[in-house]
Amino acid sequence: MKVPNAHLAQVDREKIVNCLLNPAHRYGVSTARFFGEFGYRVETWEVLAAALREHVQRNEVSIVKESGFGPRYQVDGDLMAPDGRRPRLRTVWQMDQGQVAPRLITA
Repeated sequence: MKVPNAHLAQVDREKIVNCLLNPAHRYGVSTARFFGEFGYRVETWEVLAAALREHVQRNEVSIVKESGFGPRYQVDGDLMAPDGRRPRLRTVWQMDQGQVAPRLITA
């Protein structure tokens, strides 16, 4: 099963710049280090956003949980990195109640 409407997936700039690629973020330091090792940079945050949207479209859902705000979908699979490698990644997407597009919760 794929995330419903994965082709409409939303990845907010703030999620990437302030968390996923921010080495000063309280919880994001290891995530920023991980993504940095594969060539992702804050200056070109759109590259990671595009890769994450591709990730949710290509890979299958491994777990679905109800969050109280709508279903959350865990997706595991390869991510296409700028340096040509394909690290294994887990992303979590939520379909908020009343919305048609899933949004990135975390990676």
